Amino acid sequence: MLITGCSTAPIDQASPSDAAAHLRSGPQTATLPDADVVPVTTNPTITLPATVESASGGTVTVTDTSRIIAIDRNGTLSNIVFSLGLGSRVVGRDQSTTFPSAADLPVVTGNGHQLNAEAVLALNPSVVLVDKTTTPPQAVDALRASQIPVVAFTDTRSVSTTPDLIRAVAAALGVTPAGDALVARTQAQIADAQATIPDPSGDPTMAFLYIRGPNLVLLAGPNSGADDLIEALGGKDAGTAAGLSAAFTAITPEALLRANPDVVLVMTQGADSVGGLDGVLALPGVADTDAGRARRVVQMDETEILAFGPDVGRVLGALSHAIYT
Repeated sequence: MLITGCSTAPIDQASPSDAAAHLRSGPQTATLPDADVVPVTTNPTITLPATVESASGGTVTVTDTSRIIAIDRNGTLSNIVFSLGLGSRVVGRDQSTTFPSAADLPVVTGNGHQLNAEAVLALNPSVVLVDKTTTPPQAVDALRASQIPVVAFTDTRSVSTTPDLIRAVAAALGVTPAGDALVARTQAQIADAQATIPDPSGDPTMAFLYIRGPNLVLLAGPNSGADDLIEALGGKDAGTAAGLSAAFTAITPEALLRANPDVVLVMTQGADSVGGLDGVLALPGVADTDAGRARRVVQMDETEILAFGPDVGRVLGALSHAIYT
């Protein structure tokens, strides 16, 4: 995942940790019940041409969806396309699109999720979907210059914005009824997941740590996506409560102790970069938090935990099961 809005300033203030009921102890791994995308339909009705607003400005008309490429940092757009029942029409993928039905497709992004325009053009797509943060912008411009319809979508990812994103992708691909059906299914799954969260939850403080080796540990804060996820899980975001202003901030062990989370959330790949969940618990400052004393660290795959796509309800359900008894 590409980190934006990052600060290296230490946390100046922190929120005291409140003990919360119903929490599991010990390391946990949250996994989805199905590894692959489950399409809402296998034969969506396609109505073209479709003219839609692009988040990059202006309108785009899509006349052909026979060869689709969808690109963003978390694989969210590809997940939506496959969930709409259009997976057989996808001809390329980004690095974050790793679910089984897409795994054999050629990859068109490189280090840092950078778009490779030449790799895209070689696949002769009929339409390309990106988000506003797809880089480099010159590569996106090259695709537009080649007369390929390129539709840009918002880069905002949250539980509440997921339905609008699904509808926008469905409209661009001419499958609005399938989009409505997918939104209904997603909202039902969100409701089912939130029904598993204890009420009251105890308002546990949860810290989302972005880890890439022992020398890069960032605490998520406002507008990171993790804050929205934690709120949906009945918790309080440790970074926001500690007064962070950036989405991700480098922190000291002392600052983490002051934040004192009850639960630590991490990406599985980040945990692997420090030797697994035991390695996370051994990071400076973690062991002395309430979460560390209870060994309460929860990991989930980076392509799932902050994707906020059609699987967001299942993600919430898996995390709820891993966090609460």
